[in-house]
Amino acid sequence: MAKSSSLNVRVVEGRALPAKDVSGSSDPYCIVKVDDEVVARTATVWRSLSPFWGEEYTVHLPLDFHHLAFYVLDEDTVGHDDVIGKISLSREEITADPRGIDGWINLSRVDPDAEVQGEICLAVQVLEDARGRCLHCHVLKARDLAPRDLSGTSDPFARVFWGNQSLETSTIKKTRFPHWDEVLELREMPGARSPLRVELWDWDMVGKNDFLGMVEFSPKVLQQNPPNGWFRLLPFPRAEEDSGGSLGALRLKVRLTEDRVLPSKYYQPLKELLMESVLRPAEEDDASPLAVLEELTSGDCRQDLATKLVKLFLGQGLAGPFLDYLTRRELARTTDPNTLFRSNSLASKSLEQFMKLVGMPYLHEVLKPVIHRVFEEKKYMELDPCKMDLGRTRRISFKGAPSEEQVREASLGLLTGYLGPIVDAIVGSVGRCPPAMRLAFKQLHRRVEERFPQAQHEDVKYLAISGFLFLRFFAPAILTPKLFDLRDQHADPQTSRSLLLLAKAVQSIGNLGQQLGQGKELWMAPLHPFLLQSISRVRDFLDQLVDVEGEDEAGGPARALVPSSVTVREGYLLKRKEDPASLATRFAFKKRYFWLSGETLSYSKSAEWQTRSSIPVSHIRAVERVDEGAFQLPHVMQVVTQDGAGTLHTTYLQCKNVNELNQWLSALRKASAPNPDKLASCHPGAFRSARWTCCLQAERSAAGCSRTHFAVTLGDWSDPLDPDAETQMVYRQLLLGRDQLRMKFLEDSNMDASLEADPSATEGTCPDVLARQREVAARLLEVLEDLDRAHEGFQQQEQGRVTPAPLGP
Repeated sequence: MAKSSSLNVRVVEGRALPAKDVSGSSDPYCIVKVDDEVVARTATVWRSLSPFWGEEYTVHLPLDFHHLAFYVLDEDTVGHDDVIGKISLSREEITADPRGIDGWINLSRVDPDAEVQGEICLAVQVLEDARGRCLHCHVLKARDLAPRDLSGTSDPFARVFWGNQSLETSTIKKTRFPHWDEVLELREMPGARSPLRVELWDWDMVGKNDFLGMVEFSPKVLQQNPPNGWFRLLPFPRAEEDSGGSLGALRLKVRLTEDRVLPSKYYQPLKELLMESVLRPAEEDDASPLAVLEELTSGDCRQDLATKLVKLFLGQGLAGPFLDYLTRRELARTTDPNTLFRSNSLASKSLEQFMKLVGMPYLHEVLKPVIHRVFEEKKYMELDPCKMDLGRTRRISFKGAPSEEQVREASLGLLTGYLGPIVDAIVGSVGRCPPAMRLAFKQLHRRVEERFPQAQHEDVKYLAISGFLFLRFFAPAILTPKLFDLRDQHADPQTSRSLLLLAKAVQSIGNLGQQLGQGKELWMAPLHPFLLQSISRVRDFLDQLVDVEGEDEAGGPARALVPSSVTVREGYLLKRKEDPASLATRFAFKKRYFWLSGETLSYSKSAEWQTRSSIPVSHIRAVERVDEGAFQLPHVMQVVTQDGAGTLHTTYLQCKNVNELNQWLSALRKASAPNPDKLASCHPGAFRSARWTCCLQAERSAAGCSRTHFAVTLGDWSDPLDPDAETQMVYRQLLLGRDQLRMKFLEDSNMDASLEADPSATEGTCPDVLARQREVAARLLEVLEDLDRAHEGFQQQEQGRVTPAPLGP
């Protein structure tokens, strides 16, 4: 049995942010922190006080997660970025509503005394002798303290209070991981029992000391369960200051999902019911367990359900039959071919998620070169007369302002110059399209042709495929490349407009020209000849795409979306030389091109270089951040490996920015997740000048001073398949609709009353179908009761053997 915890965060937009630049605007971006660990950074939106980000992250977390924070900053080209404000959400606030948080939240000022992090290790004893009660507070060490000095470290000391007495430890210079190992003895004075408070401070030679955090224990705790272990540092208790909206607000969507995943055998009955749905004869589609499940979901729940079901059926090797089943149901209730797959049905959502899960490497291969060109060349393109900036050329040239016709002609040439390679790449990609996608489109093509065989509906079978591939896959990726990992940054306003024009053109091609010359965008007419020429090529492409042998996925059940030999991440990183003792830090890191697969982390001098060095993924024991102070460099990570003799080796790699760092950390942690003997702790510094830069210990073999974070990863298309976790989510979804399930299918009086009130509700539904639906509903409820009992049993076992304990390393 395992427990899972994941946080879904969507940073939607901001409003009414204060201007930080002399221009009267700001260049805002947002940093997302989980327990003081930076997990994401949005792109910078230039020159905006009401930025739109629309960025979504799924973060897999350890179960002891405490709080989530959003910091909004203004990016400055020179000097430090300006802090605008923050939003802090505790675990309790996020879980107060099962649906999570969805709305506008005002930014608060950043109070340095509230910006605490880290833990302290204490052992406390309360003794009694002839002179009264005596308290021994053994202050051992602390870890992950906030950096308060410009060097990125602190000079921490501890101050212990009991009653009206206080004592201090020594000060440990230049470290965030101090080791004191000092025992402070305090005697109780007459009067009421007092709590114990331990404060950590950063010593400063000039000015006042900086607060690093505190812990406090009540007299009852001291008497019954004296503290012994690691304890999270907290800020001074104070009411959070509300800025009243003067710092602006963020619109956020946050949902925490925590679940207990049972052993596989407990989910087998539910899995069998779901698999039975897609293996039944087509005439039983309306009375299947999946049909009942679909009726119980809507909105965002349907999106989540679609993702989990696609992954579940992919893992069973039944994604093709699953999508075919949904297609049959969608076609059965569609009378007008113009409305086919236009709603957000389970069929539409599932096929869309299927393309993203299976086809993301294909999408990158097809679109990345042209998208890169658009971003790098930054050409001005505009066809809409209402949006043309005729004075723009005058500002960068001495030839005067061009006419509207000249701008149109130049823009048309640039657009076709980008569209041509896009269309060429798409129509030439038949052999690179994943076989699973081609088989799914082949089934879709056949089912639509069977449902609408009339000559006037000849295009429907093409539109069904292009509606997904072009309108829900290629066009959205062109419009917002960052959301599809095609770029690290959002486009500036000019490039964003160019991408919009390209996306509109691709959308028109995907519609096979059906709406050309209609609607409000008649200014697109100059592109029509190119679009019409491309449409005939796209038809041929779709014919070739569905001309594939086989009916089902090859390989049967799988545990991963991509084979272990396939590269899941690649790019340039800076690698530190193995023994750079004689080199300055900036010369010790050399640029190398890296490839990561499920088997190896390999690298060479360039992407084209034939000779590669490699690190087996099975040897990785930890993948962690490195403090900036270790090499005076930002965005450095370490990969700790163990050779056959048991010796540990550390490879230091520097990334371009915090997002690239998080993506590599996540990819490496997921690739090495199955490895045994992973390290529970490591050093976030480096061993230089005969000591560790983090904790100042002089032994290279000294135990790590900071816990590792293997559980913290970013969710993406390459996540391993986990049938048990996916079935658990389906179980949770059914639990939410259990009452509705009983009322709709099992309570005869309710069903009979609904039939009398609205006979059309079951028009065309024969008594046999109703009987089968009732039978399926009864089986589902029985499976739910069995899973309820299993969860209760495991919960009772945990409560029986688990006692409250301090945080471990």
